[in-house]
Amino acid sequence: MLIVHVQIQVKADQVEAFKAACVENSRNSLLEPGIARFDVLQQQDDPTRFLLVEIYRTAEAPAAHKQTYHYQKWAESVSGMMAAPRSSVKFTKVYPEDGPP
Repeated sequence: MLIVHVQIQVKADQVEAFKAACVENSRNSLLEPGIARFDVLQQQDDPTRFLLVEIYRTAEAPAAHKQTYHYQKWAESVSGMMAAPRSSVKFTKVYPEDGPP
């Protein structure tokens, strides 16, 4: 299992459009067999900051995800909405070992 946190800062005038694009991408991503979770989170004290929590079932699933139409559509549509380049950090689940992601 691979957990990826993607941090994104969006231009203030693009927040609603960014949210809509992320919701569409997340809904479609959850239909992929290699994805266990795909959360879109908005920071409470700064609504221009978002965290995507992507939980993949295998190490190969992120590459497969990036080949999908919905991911490519999302990446293209949000590229001009970001105030800074997005960053990501990868995690491995430690505990609980057999519980939900």
